[in-house]
Amino acid sequence: MKVALFVTCLVDMFQPNVGKATVELLEGLGCEVEFPPSQVCCGQPAYNSGYVSEAKEAAKNMIRAFEDADYVVTPSGSCATMFAEYPHVFKDDPAWEDRARALAQKTYELTQFIVQVLNVTDVGARLEGKATYHTSCHMTRLLQVQDPPFVLLSRVEGLELKALPQAYNCCGFGGTFSVKMGAISEQMVDEKVNSVMETGADYLIGADCGCLMNIGGRIERLGKKVKVMHIAEVLNSR
Repeated sequence: MKVALFVTCLVDMFQPNVGKATVELLEGLGCEVEFPPSQVCCGQPAYNSGYVSEAKEAAKNMIRAFEDADYVVTPSGSCATMFAEYPHVFKDDPAWEDRARALAQKTYELTQFIVQVLNVTDVGARLEGKATYHTSCHMTRLLQVQDPPFVLLSRVEGLELKALPQAYNCCGFGGTFSVKMGAISEQMVDEKVNSVMETGADYLIGADCGCLMNIGGRIERLGKKVKVMHIAEVLNSR
């Protein structure tokens, strides 16, 4: 099965280890992974800030970049959500609406693809310790990907999964929100860190690099001893 990797800006610039783990994981599951080199930002930061025309230019580039792919897989529920938004962005645009819908329909968040398309629930991962999982807002509420991460994590040998108190609270990142509303964002991420510490977990796991960057940065600044891992890294652990 051929899969086109939508790697996302944060993975490309800050967390290439997540991209590497994603590729190794998919290849280990029998996928042939391709990387369209013309991909850039999906346009979400501009779109969420109200710059719709600028976001459309980025979106058009991404539609062209992935047009020939059978499946598009990304280690980011948030960015997958933006692809799902493309048909709305180009509603009533005869040149782009159908192309946008075609891309949205073949795009999957990583764990969603593994469980719902590959029909795999155990990837043979092993990681010793206690972990808690952060359910990111876009992935859980907008993309409606809720069960696949827990299905896969429950089968990681040696991993004890602890429920995160107030799991559905936002971590305060929200892309440009954390920049525009820094003081509020700080209070939100402090609440999230406190919830993580309540679990006694060794690891905080998530499926969106933006959330993990925000929470992980605060954990580091506060001197807490919790390792932050993207779920792709966990599932690729042996």
